[in-house]
Amino acid sequence: MQKKFQLTLRFLSIIAFSVAINAQHETSIKAQLLDDKKSIVIEQNIVLRNTSQNTWNEVYLTDWAHSFSSKTTPLATRFAEYYEKKFHLAKDEDRGETKVSSILSNNIALAYSRPEKYPDILKIELTEPALPGQSIQLVLNYTVVLPDAKFTDYGITKNGDYNLRYWFITPAAYENDWVYYSNKNLNDRYFPQTDLKISFSIPEEYTLITDLDKEIINEGNAIRDKVTTLTGKQRTDAKIFLLKESNYDEVKTDHVTIVSNLHDYKIDRPIRELIADRIAGFLNTNLGDYPFSKILVTNLDYKEQPVYGLNELPDFISPFPDGFKYEVEILKTTINNYVNNTLLVDPRNDRWLIDGIKVFLLQEYMDTFYPDLKIVGDFDRFWLIRQFYASELEFNDQFTILHNHISRLNLEQPLDTPYDKLIKYNKNIGFSYKSGVGLNYLNDYLGDNTVGKVIKEYFKNNGNTPTTSSNFETLLRANTSKNVDWFFEDYLTSNKRIDYSIKKSVVKGDSIIVNIRNKNRRTSPIPVFAFKNDSLVSKRWIDGSQKNAFLSYDKATVDQFILNYEEVVPESNLRNNFEKPGTLLNIDKPIQFKLLQDIENPSKHQLFVMPVFEYNIYDGFAPGFKIYNKTLLRKSLDFKLEPQFGLNSKKLLGSASISYRHDFQNQGLYAMRYGISGSTFSYAPNLRYDRVTPFINFSFRTSNLRADKRQSASARYISVQREEDPLVPLETPNYDVLNLRYSRSNPGIINTLNWSADLQFAKNFGKASVTAFYRRLFLNNRQLNLRAFGGFFTYNNTIADGDFFSFALDRPTDYLFDYNYYGRSEDSGLFSQQIIIAEGGFKSQLQPAFANQYLVTLNASTTIWKYFYGYGDVGLVKNNGFDGQVVFDSGIQVSLLDDYFELFFPIYSNLGWEVADKNYDQKIRFKVQIGINTLIGLFSRKWY
Repeated sequence: MQKKFQLTLRFLSIIAFSVAINAQHETSIKAQLLDDKKSIVIEQNIVLRNTSQNTWNEVYLTDWAHSFSSKTTPLATRFAEYYEKKFHLAKDEDRGETKVSSILSNNIALAYSRPEKYPDILKIELTEPALPGQSIQLVLNYTVVLPDAKFTDYGITKNGDYNLRYWFITPAAYENDWVYYSNKNLNDRYFPQTDLKISFSIPEEYTLITDLDKEIINEGNAIRDKVTTLTGKQRTDAKIFLLKESNYDEVKTDHVTIVSNLHDYKIDRPIRELIADRIAGFLNTNLGDYPFSKILVTNLDYKEQPVYGLNELPDFISPFPDGFKYEVEILKTTINNYVNNTLLVDPRNDRWLIDGIKVFLLQEYMDTFYPDLKIVGDFDRFWLIRQFYASELEFNDQFTILHNHISRLNLEQPLDTPYDKLIKYNKNIGFSYKSGVGLNYLNDYLGDNTVGKVIKEYFKNNGNTPTTSSNFETLLRANTSKNVDWFFEDYLTSNKRIDYSIKKSVVKGDSIIVNIRNKNRRTSPIPVFAFKNDSLVSKRWIDGSQKNAFLSYDKATVDQFILNYEEVVPESNLRNNFEKPGTLLNIDKPIQFKLLQDIENPSKHQLFVMPVFEYNIYDGFAPGFKIYNKTLLRKSLDFKLEPQFGLNSKKLLGSASISYRHDFQNQGLYAMRYGISGSTFSYAPNLRYDRVTPFINFSFRTSNLRADKRQSASARYISVQREEDPLVPLETPNYDVLNLRYSRSNPGIINTLNWSADLQFAKNFGKASVTAFYRRLFLNNRQLNLRAFGGFFTYNNTIADGDFFSFALDRPTDYLFDYNYYGRSEDSGLFSQQIIIAEGGFKSQLQPAFANQYLVTLNASTTIWKYFYGYGDVGLVKNNGFDGQVVFDSGIQVSLLDDYFELFFPIYSNLGWEVADKNYDQKIRFKVQIGINTLIGLFSRKWY
């Protein structure tokens, strides 16, 4: 009681302090849109009130419109990190900037600067210190040149509309010191609540859309201009849309007017109004009154934070009820803006709570109005869909699954991670889902909807006042007698996986003793469910204070135990949560075969069957099927059996593999994988090879998950058996190679630096090689690519094999069968023109084409225009018994997709002018690396 009383006093003192300091800044703006110059001329008056206990000698202003000003700003860097070239390659006039003319205070010009590394922040030097309680008045004159909307969706659209956000200068927040940060396209500006008055002069053909209060005056600063006066009290954002043709409409509900351009015209307006009213009523019930008369709900807001899942499918295949997709879009966006506009929390450094509340409310809404809705909607009416475990999952289960996905990839980040330090998947999905799932988990543990009630009280006490997540913690502790240290001191601050298991159960007399093991020593509690004849008997929570917990049950009343049966705890592994005492060989889960792939069903041992096919010119199309255990969530143990039949070769082909992966959290060595694989395909007409490879890989990365720096070390033993042609016998048809590799990579679209070392040891040869690649995209948009290769034999007794094991100048023989050749033995025709940039990396087919002693090459290319590059290669080829020979080539490279789809047109080399050759078409080389894994890699490099 005493602790609870102290917590209540602490909470009341925080609230009292927040109310005391809640004096508002004021901003008055006169703005004129110059449509022909794509800019806004602004005269702005800012009144800053020093409500702190400190003296100000300078003030900081946020000028995020200037974040578009160059290719080196933090915003530009963020685009590059997401492998987006459009900002770097854009014209200067498309990027935008802020041109400051003057900053005055009491008619005195103030000195200002932009802090190092913060080009979109203004530091203003005061002529006189501002004491606590004093106000400062600043008068700013500046012009904002607006960016093209293709970068962030805000700015000038291709049809001449203006989407305005962060378009004027605002005060930075002050919390014992100035809190400011640069724009990184996270839409997380920390704008202290301000009373706004904006007089906006715009051409008369535009309609102004906003959630601020507005009044139109029929005269402007120029002919054909009109002025709109906008006002707003205690505002933290001021989005404005200037549209030539408005597609917005307003729906007045009993609580707030929703202004939106999210539409589904298949739904009659009365139904849309009922949906809007239901959403507004739900939010009013769960959060309290919205402090403003209007709330703006836009398609850009939804695009920023959608609900990822099956509801994103096109309407013509949507499995959900009519209007559901529209309702989810309106719901999610209204919740987002309601929370963002009401809670003043540092959105970059203290974000978990506001994002968690959004997902928590979304789940509450679904439980309230769609309690029986499945994740596959009404697709479960089809027999085929009902065969998948996904058809049994509820709509809200997707939040746990998508959070669990990133945990299985060993990329989970703690909820106290600053927002700009999150990888893209966590920023868009994992972070908010983990937070929302965590609040739901906490709510289930506390019972009686305690979290829901505290959220409403938190909004009531902190709406329109600066607050923190610590205030929420204080309020929650004051409203429960249960220990919640596990949530605030472990769940929020750790990325370690939660994993409990039932180790075993033992029958002792009339009792069953169940041993519950906390595998990762998290302090998070977990519920234990006991069943009798599939009926629930009891639910008991155990805490995570011990590695092993022992529970006793009456043997006559229970016959099965399941941990986390309702899956409210976001465990990384649910497959070890089942125990059925007395089962034969302790096999308490049946084996289940499924067509294609499914979501993991923890109550079954799943095996999947999927049709597959491959192609090479010797086997032709090779259809078959794959039996495997991989689900949509990564598993530690991964195996597959893939038999195929070559339609041309008439041979049984295919591959098989089994591997195990160990993840290490918060270490430089983050993964170790080992296993064995084998394959058999044709390598020449009517000739087949068999390849067996045991392997082990070690993967390393930095603690900064946003950094793409990687290191890997691997060892493998490749055993190859080849069929021989009786007319052309092979000197070494069968061989075994021990291969050791190390690689270090730091990819990116602005700077790339990768290098690797390779050692090979076989009975008849030993080889060592090093490859390095460097790419730089300069500020003038010219790209330079450099690749160097050096390799030599430590011993070589393979002369009788010709050049099968030699270093290749332009087309490796691929005796380890690593490369995806469509015709690996071809020396003429289209498939002989396929190039894989490995070893020498030349594009022209020169002589000598191989080196059995050493090979050193340098490959370079640079931009000519857009996708066209000029390339040049030079090298030294040394063969036993011959002097080293210098070789070179040059030509034009067309790079439609860097590193994946490229064409090479030789021009001049040791052969002379190759373009003059009558068979020039046979000299053109192509590079194609497009497949399922490649496409997944192109997508995932932005997200992980």
